[in-house]
Amino acid sequence: MNGYNRKSPQKRRYDMPKYAVPPKKKAGKERVPQPKNTVAMLNELRHGLIYKLESQTGPVHAPLFTISVEVDGQKYMGQGRSKKVARIEAAATALRSFIQFKDGAVLSPLKPAGNLDFTSDEHLENGIENVSIEQLVELIQTLMLPEMNSNLTSLEQPTLRPQIFCMSHNANKNTIAVDGQKKVPDKGPVMLLYELFNDVNFECMNIDGAQNNCRFKMTVTINDKKFDGTGPSKKLAKNAAAKAALASLCNISYSPMMAPQKNAPLPIDDKSSSMELPQIHADTIGRLVLEKFMEVIKGQEAYSRRKVLAGIVMTENMNFCEAKVISVSTGTKCVSGEHMSVNGAVLNDSHAEIVSRRCLLKYLYAQLDLQCNQATAYQSIFVRNTDGQYPYKLKSGVHFHLYINTAPCGDARIFSPHENDTGVDKHPNRKARGQLRTKIESGEGTIPVKSSDGIQTWDGVLQGQRLLTMSCSDKIARWNIVGIQGSLLSSIIEPVYLHSIVLGSLLHPEHMYRAVCGRIEKSIQGLPPPYHLNKPRLALVTSAEPRNQAKAPNFGINWTIGDTELEVVNSLTGRTIGGQVSRITKQAFFEKFGFLMKNLPGMPTRKVNKDYGETKADVKDYQTAKQELFSAFKREDLGSWLKKPIEQDQFGLVE
Repeated sequence: MNGYNRKSPQKRRYDMPKYAVPPKKKAGKERVPQPKNTVAMLNELRHGLIYKLESQTGPVHAPLFTISVEVDGQKYMGQGRSKKVARIEAAATALRSFIQFKDGAVLSPLKPAGNLDFTSDEHLENGIENVSIEQLVELIQTLMLPEMNSNLTSLEQPTLRPQIFCMSHNANKNTIAVDGQKKVPDKGPVMLLYELFNDVNFECMNIDGAQNNCRFKMTVTINDKKFDGTGPSKKLAKNAAAKAALASLCNISYSPMMAPQKNAPLPIDDKSSSMELPQIHADTIGRLVLEKFMEVIKGQEAYSRRKVLAGIVMTENMNFCEAKVISVSTGTKCVSGEHMSVNGAVLNDSHAEIVSRRCLLKYLYAQLDLQCNQATAYQSIFVRNTDGQYPYKLKSGVHFHLYINTAPCGDARIFSPHENDTGVDKHPNRKARGQLRTKIESGEGTIPVKSSDGIQTWDGVLQGQRLLTMSCSDKIARWNIVGIQGSLLSSIIEPVYLHSIVLGSLLHPEHMYRAVCGRIEKSIQGLPPPYHLNKPRLALVTSAEPRNQAKAPNFGINWTIGDTELEVVNSLTGRTIGGQVSRITKQAFFEKFGFLMKNLPGMPTRKVNKDYGETKADVKDYQTAKQELFSAFKREDLGSWLKKPIEQDQFGLVE
């Protein structure tokens, strides 16, 4: 019209609905594993290799890359039109050097071969050393599997050089610092895992917790092996799963113990030693304690609420495949002053790690009970000590490992987890670090001890003075001097020390080391043998526990191996929720001690002092070691050890 031919705009057409539903994945479809190339095969034999670009030649449109890889001090080269191809060729060159024949000949690149018979002598005559990459990978896989290698019966049967299977310290050169100490890998765990392995599959298994406190679980599958990781986000859970896989398959650790600490003291006198517990062992300890907690809490889920979880695991000859969980406990509170007992019938300290140690004492008494009967003596973890002043000692190779889901309260937890406070202290006169600290009655947290003679009175506490208890960090430091067996058992067995402490979160190497042993290592002296300063190995699990903002409950649970059910204790009263005396009180242990003194074979004396406090005081070497510990804290100007009212130990043995 009017000489104009105007076209009306066409409407857009949609081939799909506005909100298209993505096609559903076919159920039951299995993931086909990718075939391995030479890089993946070489990484299985030697972990942590570094590929280096040596040169790039040729025109821009057709470059030729040369890449090298160093294996056991020997450099191997590879060329290709892309970096990936060059890397594969470099790995193939290294793999060829791994194969040797009976006469000592090795494969080296010459020319391609067709169908290769490795059982013949032809490789020596016509230079058949240049095996194709596919054949090379297949051959090495065959040689690594004995059942597949059995059909090669010729005298000229090829084999892998023996040192290929020796995963020495050279296998992880990129994780060793200049000073000989290990360091954390530069790359993230997920990226490194994809570089080392060809077939990596992550999967989100389930989600636990409320919307504001979610807990994700990721599983990574590598070569038909599964590794789990948990975290407050999918990313952190994925990182945790990758760390677990790297620790198990490659012995690569991302533990904070690996990070260089500028101002940290040497943890062990021998510089070649490491204070770090292997990551795979730490993860096993954490997993065993968590699994046992979930097992024993079944049927009493109302008491599963907790902030701190602790447990003790026992191993023999460091065999973690047969490790036993000795105790599991929860709790964060101490007894109220008005509920103190003059009969040793209450638990003064219901913090989880302290309760777990008391459960271990119950286990040690039970193991000594086995020695009272000749028919069951062989089942005990103790043996007769024929060459010492103590009648019994632990069997050789028996170790105890403490797990806590967070850093112990006190000195080990006085730091900011998001600030790097290592290096030179800008306030050298500050005395907050290393100070003895006390827990607050019926509450959480600790405060530094005051410069006093360390005495609390019974009537003062009943009048309203707060009952103070030494922090868990201080008590663990005490265990590393006098042992975890307590004063009563110290008259029967040699001191027992923790082999390792594994944390579920908040592990700061410098602060943790200082708290448990480092602050007194220079001042401790005059310990009667076999008492000594124990330096436990430290580790953090890969799946760290998140910060729990919930209010701490007023109860705690405890379980010891051999118990048919768990015990629930009111932390404020120190008794069970039914008002009964707990099975791990001073009163209960004093009765067990009296039984052992009367029935245990080989005891030099059968006399038992009827007073609990006097019985403890009679163990001279233990008391000497304890007093030397208190003196060491004073010499370092870290405060005085605060003692409970002496009336608490003035009770007798029940006939």
